[in-house]
Amino acid sequence: MTHQFYELAITLCCSVLSDSNQSPACQWIKGWPTENDQIVLWKIGRPAKAACQIDRESWDRAQSLTVRAVTDMAISPDYGAFMEKFVLKPSSSSDQLPLHSLTFAVKDIFDVDGYVTGFGNPDWARTHSAATATAPAVLAVLRGGATCVGKVIMDEMAYSINGENAHYGTPTNPSAPDRVPGGSSSGSAVAVGAKLVDFSLGSDTGGSVRVPASYCGILGFRPSHGVVSVSGVIPMAQSFDTVGWFSRNPVILKHVGRLLLQLPDVDRTKPNQIFIAEDCFQLSSIPKKRVSQVLVKSVEKLFGGDIVKHVNLGDYVEDKVPSLRHFMSKEIKEQEYNIAPLAALSSAMRMLQRYEFKTNHGEWVTTVKPDFGPGLKERIWEAVRSTEENIDAFQSVRTELRAALTNLLEEFGIIAIPTVPGVPPKLNTDPTTLEIFRAKAFSLLSITGVSGFCQVSIPLGMHDGLPVSISLLAKHGSDVFLLNVVETLYDTLQEEVCNI
Repeated sequence: MTHQFYELAITLCCSVLSDSNQSPACQWIKGWPTENDQIVLWKIGRPAKAACQIDRESWDRAQSLTVRAVTDMAISPDYGAFMEKFVLKPSSSSDQLPLHSLTFAVKDIFDVDGYVTGFGNPDWARTHSAATATAPAVLAVLRGGATCVGKVIMDEMAYSINGENAHYGTPTNPSAPDRVPGGSSSGSAVAVGAKLVDFSLGSDTGGSVRVPASYCGILGFRPSHGVVSVSGVIPMAQSFDTVGWFSRNPVILKHVGRLLLQLPDVDRTKPNQIFIAEDCFQLSSIPKKRVSQVLVKSVEKLFGGDIVKHVNLGDYVEDKVPSLRHFMSKEIKEQEYNIAPLAALSSAMRMLQRYEFKTNHGEWVTTVKPDFGPGLKERIWEAVRSTEENIDAFQSVRTELRAALTNLLEEFGIIAIPTVPGVPPKLNTDPTTLEIFRAKAFSLLSITGVSGFCQVSIPLGMHDGLPVSISLLAKHGSDVFLLNVVETLYDTLQEEVCNI
């Protein structure tokens, strides 16, 4: 086996066996095979199993997942992430540039001069010509010294958060090979998570950076709406579209942000207050000690516990956003598994998203009648048939929500929520079985989507062998401040994860 396969097997087996790569089992496994040994994981046997004190079921899962991932690597060394590989060199080779010597990939929603922007669908690629200019966001990081190494797979027409593509294949989640990678920026997240690139560019309309970042166990940043140019990016729904980015490293995440954000520099690194949205964490299937308590302990160490506040975000939103009543249907009120005001936010967001998608692409869909994958076909045609009902009410909701959350946070406040309501779903899960999970996910994702605030998803290691994360939100325009906070908090968060 190649050294690359060896590293993959060790990483995956350790991640499945334990929340910490410093566990006795991981240390034992890392010292066992040489590069020339054939890795047959069941030969690791009882010593490693005993060292980690895991049950038979967990051990069998570690073996099967790792064998599958190694097999996938043999077939697809790039984890199935790339649509097209090419090299765009930086504008300057100066080693003084912030992204000097770094590589990146771009989602196949960004224009690159001379290449067709495929939008995740072969019929779209077939009916569109090559781009004649490169998107400003791509040019910005090229000017920063980075090298682009290709375009990566995305969900069709950016209309999914799963990461599965029926036409081009589903990129393999490097943190959980039997789970979806998240979408629609699936390839962007996988390329970073698999260490194929140092960072990547994606887009986030309803969660398409935040979700795959969480599922793949990496950092993902969605900026404030309107602060990063979306020129040269195929629109999905322009009231929500943003250019986001991924990295494994908070310093690189910040450097990329400083190049993309059209905002003044900020030195502030300490929040005035951090609000733990308790009701939102109750939506998650992950124990609080693995998510919100990790954050609280880290904040207490770095900044002091006096800045930690607790809030019931659903009640606050319901009280401060009166126009939300237009979207508070009887069905939403009766949902026992959700937070009604946030479910109403989600309903409002998806209503306008459907209508704007129709405005942008409805004519093409009805004319070409493209082939869409299962689940997506129904969703896209629903959008094409949508009306502009309640659009004025949505604008009132957006204005009221942004004002309410800005007042709550004041100058340097942060809200903490789960990025998603649980671990990544299994591959090829019937969409109907995911309806409750999706409903909860969009309730969480819509807070930033509707308010236009900035949000970062931060990995918090593994729980039961699967990646978990937490999200921090800051008010519109506070992107640089939020990136500073992430850089300051990150190492302490990871230390707390190891101490669990």
